[in-house]
Amino acid sequence: MEIIAKSTSVRVSPRKVRLVADSIRMLSVEDALRALTVINKRGSYVLEKTLTSAIANALNNAHAKRENLFIKSIDVNEGISFKRFHPSTRGRVHPYKKRGSNIRIVLEERGDKS
Repeated sequence: MEIIAKSTSVRVSPRKVRLVADSIRMLSVEDALRALTVINKRGSYVLEKTLTSAIANALNNAHAKRENLFIKSIDVNEGISFKRFHPSTRGRVHPYKKRGSNIRIVLEERGDKS
């Protein structure tokens, strides 16, 4: 059985979150949480919150055992981006985007035969 948790409109760039997500893919839940507390990147805090939410969904809604859970997939997609402008010389402006991301974590139980 698949357990899903989503975080939308997170104010961290998708590229920064993907760097951390690639390091914890296909790990058990305990190993991933341990790794996220040690990783010193901006995206690790957001992924830790989403993973904790997915674990809570699995325990409360699906009645799964915590030691049997592992991360099946992590999707980090482009979310909203705010368009901003930086003033420049001679009355010009330079546009840039403050990017956001949408995170989706899918957990699965190892003992699941379906």
